[in-house]
Amino acid sequence: MINIVLILLAVVLIVLVLIQRGRGGGLIGALGGSGGSSPFGSRAGDMFTRITLVVAGLWIFMNMVLIWTIQPGPKPKEEPVVGPPPAAPTTPLVP
Repeated sequence: MINIVLILLAVVLIVLVLIQRGRGGGLIGALGGSGGSSPFGSRAGDMFTRITLVVAGLWIFMNMVLIWTIQPGPKPKEEPVVGPPPAAPTTPLVP
């Protein structure tokens, strides 16, 4: 389930980055659109920047959650191997 959310966030993040107007006009300008204006209005750059930052933060957080869930738990302490208890020393009976 986390993998699916992570993949969807990655796709949304890629699309958001590609739609944004960059210094050179971005992908919108390369596809025949006017490079100087955004198709979503003049204030869209600020909105897309904030949305991109939020989605990127969510993507990083989901990566941390995924790593946390797949890591194995702490190993139990291994106790030293103990053999049978040593026999009591036998002393000869002296009369």
